[in-house]
Amino acid sequence: MSARTMTARTDSRPGRVWFVGAGPGSWDLLTIRAAACLQTADLVVHDALVPPWLRDAIAPTAELVPVERETADGDPGEATGRLLVRLAASGRTIVRLKGGDPAVFARLAEEIQPLRDAGIAYELVPGVTAALAAAAAAAAPLTSRATASSLTLVTGHEAGDKPNAVDFRTIASLPGTLAIYMGIEQMDRWSTALLEAGKPAETPVTIVSRCSWPDQRIITSTLARCAVDAAAAGLRPPAIAIVGAAAGSMQRTGPLAGRRVLVTRPAGQGEDLATAIRGSGGEAICVPVVRLDAPDSWQPLDDAIGAAGAYDWIVFSSVNGVRGFVARLRAAGRDARWLGTARIAAIGSATRRELDAVGLACDLVPDEFRSEGLAAAFADLPAGGRFLLVRADRGRDVLPTRLAAAGHHVVDVAAYTNRPLDELDAATLEAVDAAGIDWITVTSPSIAAAAARLFGDRMRRWRIASISPVTTAALTSFGLEPAAEAQVATVSGLVAAMATVDGPR
Repeated sequence: MSARTMTARTDSRPGRVWFVGAGPGSWDLLTIRAAACLQTADLVVHDALVPPWLRDAIAPTAELVPVERETADGDPGEATGRLLVRLAASGRTIVRLKGGDPAVFARLAEEIQPLRDAGIAYELVPGVTAALAAAAAAAAPLTSRATASSLTLVTGHEAGDKPNAVDFRTIASLPGTLAIYMGIEQMDRWSTALLEAGKPAETPVTIVSRCSWPDQRIITSTLARCAVDAAAAGLRPPAIAIVGAAAGSMQRTGPLAGRRVLVTRPAGQGEDLATAIRGSGGEAICVPVVRLDAPDSWQPLDDAIGAAGAYDWIVFSSVNGVRGFVARLRAAGRDARWLGTARIAAIGSATRRELDAVGLACDLVPDEFRSEGLAAAFADLPAGGRFLLVRADRGRDVLPTRLAAAGHHVVDVAAYTNRPLDELDAATLEAVDAAGIDWITVTSPSIAAAAARLFGDRMRRWRIASISPVTTAALTSFGLEPAAEAQVATVSGLVAAMATVDGPR
């Protein structure tokens, strides 16, 4: 994603800076609090270790500012700290988004000091650091009652002028596990130093490259051979080496065991699908192809909310429609009481659950989870009903057309928009190619169009799972035939369809 143009804002009070840990890379490893900060930030300052698909979880109204690891303006950490001071002077809320955890090998002290000097308030939001993420990915215990009662975090890439360099002789004598960050390019140096300091040559070393990214790689070696084995495997940074812990054998069971499934829903929207895939034994790889954005204008939705009590039915066609509607309702200082006697319909079970979660009772869910099902559910109502349809800015016209033809008054408003990504960066495509994808999931016509454009001929090499006949029709219009289609347009239905094609193993 390209940086958004910054706009000036004047405020008599300085803003606040949140240092937020992005975790190892996958957006489903972002903490709940981190995600909330990203949704409320006015401006997000991010570095290159934060992948593009995670940046799509940021609120569409936030401005994005990338920072370089190396600058001509002195220490890069201090330069970023001075940038944060300048940005905070405008009175905005700023998130400094950093890969992993902001307090672990992330130049946090250098970035904080200019804020302290300027008297600007800041707070830290922890993230899943690389050692923990890599250990989980490799099923490699970092501690053990029998063999490892301590964990030491070490950088494998130290500043050249550092007065107190890592003392490998002392570290080698520790009985616990070593987690070496940023060490793949210096592996020969630090492994040799540990061996010379007395660490046994057969000490197990687990190396996790690009943890939680689509092209994650895991190899197990020994201290004597790790540099040679990593080079032979062609491991790419970022990578972490866990010295003293061997990768475990994670036996995945279920109908999708051994299958890698690409989840293409917008960032922050695919957790339920990814969880269901993993629950069936598969590996979920999340690469969004569309992002959620605000509609071009909130005015039509705000006007409709203002008159909500005058409608007979308020119909929600998606979870995101519910979220957008409720956000604007609350922004206006209103709650469910403002809806008066209006009844509420949801297109499917997921939308109904979202309504329940925000305290809105759902009166109707059709048997068929699509526009045709809603139209059929309303077919017997007498003419003259007043309907408010809340959905995306681009949607099928089946429901409003049929309601209008039946003599009802229909107001159709957008609560959000799906914007296809302009492109996937080369690193993401390389990662996807290296991952060995078996399935790609497609959960809407807009995602079908975006995936067909962004992935091109790759779509013909992967099995495609479609969530509904409408999505299948969109895919076939691009010359793509799904290998599976959900019988019920739900996450569980989609996973069941893939499992039926693959069969038990």
